[in-house]
Amino acid sequence: MPRSAVYFIDLRADDTWNLLDKIHLLLKEAGLASRIPKKALTAVKIHFGERGNTAFVRPLLVRPIIDAIAEAGGRPFLTDAGTLYVGTRGNAVDHLLTAVRNGFVLEVVGAPLIIADGLDGRDEVAVPVCLKRCQDTYIASAVARAEALVSVAHFKLHELAGFGGAMKNVGMGAASRRGKLQQHSVMEPKIRPKKCIACGTCLKVCAHDALSLGDRPEGMARPKESIKKIARIDAAKCVGCGSCIHACPEEAIDINWDNDIAGFLERMVEYTVGALYGKQDKSFFINFLTQISPACDCHASADAPIVADLGIMASADPVAIDQASVDLMNAQPVLAGSRLGSMNPSPTDKIRAVYPNIPWEHQLEYAESLGLGFRDYELIRVQPPKKKKGR
Repeated sequence: MPRSAVYFIDLRADDTWNLLDKIHLLLKEAGLASRIPKKALTAVKIHFGERGNTAFVRPLLVRPIIDAIAEAGGRPFLTDAGTLYVGTRGNAVDHLLTAVRNGFVLEVVGAPLIIADGLDGRDEVAVPVCLKRCQDTYIASAVARAEALVSVAHFKLHELAGFGGAMKNVGMGAASRRGKLQQHSVMEPKIRPKKCIACGTCLKVCAHDALSLGDRPEGMARPKESIKKIARIDAAKCVGCGSCIHACPEEAIDINWDNDIAGFLERMVEYTVGALYGKQDKSFFINFLTQISPACDCHASADAPIVADLGIMASADPVAIDQASVDLMNAQPVLAGSRLGSMNPSPTDKIRAVYPNIPWEHQLEYAESLGLGFRDYELIRVQPPKKKKGR
């Protein structure tokens, strides 16, 4: 079985090699320039961060990536697609304002910002993949029409996929609104009657009018005798985006683990195939293993990281870089004060320690079976020379 090269830099820095210079060196050693055709419109797929979130990749660290693409002859632009849930990135206007508020401005990042699926999430290209779960994938138009693609992902845990890395950043993140709906269609959540206090918080975050408060059936368990109502989910309207799960202050809404989790992961991987269609040899992947939080950057907050900041990886193989990221994270001790900080000894599988019901390996297995890449990899640690030389 072939082994893919995954390049890695740690976060050590001094007066001769700062982190920005090390990122530039990483991209040079990993062969970014060979993946960018001259004058290619290059989509740099990134997560701009929800307003209030602090775990996304800092704009200052994106600049050397943009510079390296431009030096290779590409024409880079930063991009992301809109969300399904109620938040600050549901349309292009709010999304751009959030990105700017989070520091993604031309003067800092060195490239324009384009919301990939247009004003209201409907600018898309139907890309046929003819795979197990999807015949067609609906890819945000700016990504589908780009001539090259660079994924810049913040590696973290994720409440539906187990973890989010290169493949989630591309497969889920580059899908249009219809594409996201197709992927989430198997993920309807459920109400925990013993915890629901009918506060109505979930109704406020649902963008699809799928939640309501109804009378609690006689004899149904309740947290207090005085609570006569309970939240209800209309399965016909629910799109499975999961925003209500995180919003509930009582943890009364959870993923319905009887649903087809494997089906969700397979759809996400098939969408990665769709997003990379025609660009397989003109794509490149960068994972930031920093502030590895226990949930997605789509939330309006970021919990304490579960392990120490580790470094940055780069590869032409999205499967290998995600596998290497998981392996490196799992080899670390947990941080005191984090969600896993009370566990002793440190769990060897950090993902299952947080999300025990998610078969996170399946996205890697399925991606490898589709030819997206290889789980077997060689980790190449990039070490700067003792004295910095001119670029």
